[in-house]
Parts: sequence; C-alpha cells; structure tokens
Amino acid sequence: MADTAVMDKLVSLCKRRGFIFQSSEIYGGLGSVWDYGPLGVELKRNVKERWWRAMVHDRDDIEGLDAAILMHPRVWEASGHVSGFTDPLVDCRQCKNRFRADDARLKGTPGTADSQCPVCGSRGTLTEPRLFNLMFKTFMGPVEEQAAIVYLRPETAQGIYVNYLNVLQGSRQKVPFGIAQIGKAFRNEITPGNFIFRTREFEQMEMQFFVKPGTDGEWFERWRELRMRWHHALGLAPAKLRWHEHGPTELAHYARAAFDIEYEFPFGWNEIEGIHNRGDFDLGRHQQHSGKKLEYFDQPANERYLPFIVETSAGADRVTLTVLVDAYREEQVEGETRVVLGFHPAVAPIKAAILPLVKKDGMPEVATAAYDDLRKRFPCFYDDSGAIGRRYRRMDEAGTPFCVTVDGESLAERTVTVRHRDSMQQDRVSLDRLAGFLEDALRG
Repeated sequence: MADTAVMDKLVSLCKRRGFIFQSSEIYGGLGSVWDYGPLGVELKRNVKERWWRAMVHDRDDIEGLDAAILMHPRVWEASGHVSGFTDPLVDCRQCKNRFRADDARLKGTPGTADSQCPVCGSRGTLTEPRLFNLMFKTFMGPVEEQAAIVYLRPETAQGIYVNYLNVLQGSRQKVPFGIAQIGKAFRNEITPGNFIFRTREFEQMEMQFFVKPGTDGEWFERWRELRMRWHHALGLAPAKLRWHEHGPTELAHYARAAFDIEYEFPFGWNEIEGIHNRGDFDLGRHQQHSGKKLEYFDQPANERYLPFIVETSAGADRVTLTVLVDAYREEQVEGETRVVLGFHPAVAPIKAAILPLVKKDGMPEVATAAYDDLRKRFPCFYDDSGAIGRRYRRMDEAGTPFCVTVDGESLAERTVTVRHRDSMQQDRVSLDRLAGFLEDALRG
C-alpha cells in the first residue's frame, strides 16, 4: 500500500467516524485548520490528560499553568520572535503560489532566469527569497495602528518564563522544579500539511524545568529517558520511535543540546516532541528586557543564580495523529477487510459498546440498564442498529476495546458476552461482575 494511500484512508476514516473534520468545510474549508469531532475531541483530551497526569499529578516538583494567549508585545521582542521568527519565501509571479526557499521541488536558483515554478512550470518567474514572519498579528483596542499591535503566541513557553517567579513564590517550590502548560499556539505556516501534523492553529504540551547551572546535563538526560518512556506507555510501537540529535547546523542559537523524538509516519520520520537544554538564555533575555531580577536565591547555599532550563515540548495534535497512525490497521477476516484502530485503552474515546442482539424479548431493557451503570464509570456507547457483525465493525473502526452483547441467555442466566477488539475473542461474564471485569481489563 502506498504511503499516500494510508493517509488518505486514515483521513477518510477520521471524517466518517467523527474524529476530525476540516474547519469551515461547508464554505470550502480553511487551509490547514481542523475541527475535532465527538470521537476526536475525546481522543485528544485523553492524550492531554495522560500527559498532565504524568507531568503534574504524578510529581511533586512540577506545577501547572494556563497563561494567556495574548501577551505584551515586548515579550516577543525579548524572545527574538519579532526579529528572528522568519522563513525565507519565494513567490511565483505567474501562478501566485508561495514556497519556502528550501522547498526541494524548486528548480534552479530563485530570482534568476533558470528557475522554474514546481506548480505552473513557468521559467524565470520565481522571486528572490524574502523573509516572512510566522507570527499572526492583531490589534488590541479600537484603533488599528502600529502602537496597538499584539501577536497570537507562536509557542506557549514564553508564558511560563514570564510567570516563573510568580509560580515559584506562590507554590513555595525550590529549584529544581518545573512548570507545565497545555495551550493553543498559532503559526502562519507557509507549507502546512500532512493532515493535522503541521497546522496553523495547534496545541502544545510544554514543560520547562528550572535547574541549577551545572546540573542541566544530568536533568537533560533524565528527561530524555522519561519522555521516551511516556510515548512507549501510550502504546506506540517502539520500532517506529527514534532519537534525532540536533547537529551544529540545526541547533538553535539558544540551545546547549537538543534531541527530537521522531515517529515513522507514512510520510516519513518526523518530530513529535523535542527535549532541549536552553541554558539561561530565556530568563536572561527577559531579565534584560523587562528590567526585573529573575535570579533564584538558594537560601541553604546562600547564593543567587539564574536557573538553566530543560524543556520538553510535544504537540498535542501531532501526538494525537501519531496515536491514530500507530493504531490503524487492516486485517482479513473471513474474506472481508476489518479496519481497526487498536488504541491503548487509556486513550480510546469509547471504552465499551453495549449491544442488544435484537430490539425485543427484554434485551433492550437489560442492555439499557447495563449501559446506564457503565457510563457512570467510563465513556460508553449504545448501539442497537443493524446486524451484530456490522456493529462490531463500527466499534472496531472507532477503536473501542470491548463490545458487550446482550442476548437470549442474558435474561435467563444474567450473563453477557464481552468481545475483545484486538483478538475478537469472547468471554461470558456475569452482569453483576461486568463493571469490575471491564475496569480490570481497561487498566491492563
């Protein structure tokens, strides 16, 4: 199967089953902006909650934060985004398409007669590369003037840096400690694509860990290990995950070291999370531009220092896409193709489906009672429409780990059939034990 075919099938499934839709689709859609449907919002929320639990709830040295999207414009001057958050772009004067200057499809040298547009094929119509800032601008207040410009944040990290002292004092933490945040960010990407992998509006799951200078190398390696372990625990295939170290030409100017966790998508190996040793660049810049002292006073050691920062930064949308791609499979069962999303039970949008075999003989009443009980414990779905085999296939496509079938024996023996998504094996379980059985299976 061609790589593009895999993504096409996944995108089609996501729309059909209510995971992800193109934004404003009835108006022709908005480029590289996506809406999460009923199943998609649950899947993404489960990914985020799993991250939040690992980062904040399971640790006593990391605090949570939800900083505003709009920030003082000087924040972005201090961080270097106003002057340096740019991509060199090339325009075709003939077809008006725009390309990154490093686009492999470009032929010849842009700005010269030997250049050729990869879309319309025109020669000599490509402009010389020009720098283009990726931040979205808007205006604060009633007047659209230069003094009123603010930006939609291109990352969530700066909100953590400018609140570092507030969190430190309010939580009574001590270095080393971290601040975690999940939030929206916006980048006016020129070449977005690959479904929800690179979009103009996205969510980041970032944690900034503040450490004493000299201990940053040790913490950097520790966080590398912890973050890879987290992705494994999501159920992602270890063979499809790898490390990519940033070489001298890739390393950001502020970074002392950087590694990406990459996943092998149908469109190639790509980053889903970065772990960076940022040194004291960020706090140093904000201390300089704001005029506020951001040093940490270590009382036992009687010393002051500007903490170094070890950052872990993952895209919630990218990790959600990774979970979808990793879970997608097609199987031949009795001469038919079975499409399955083999989600880890912890992130599956629906944990169990309740299916009465027929709509008579008291089965709907028993099924409804079981559904009402189970839905108090975890997300469930009730389906009494169509043949039972067809209902199983629908649940397989939705990634539902278990289907509970109420049949003729259920009334007399007070038992139901529990079908396992991955093996398709079935267990006969007492109605009295059903909730406990499923809760144990979901934990496993």
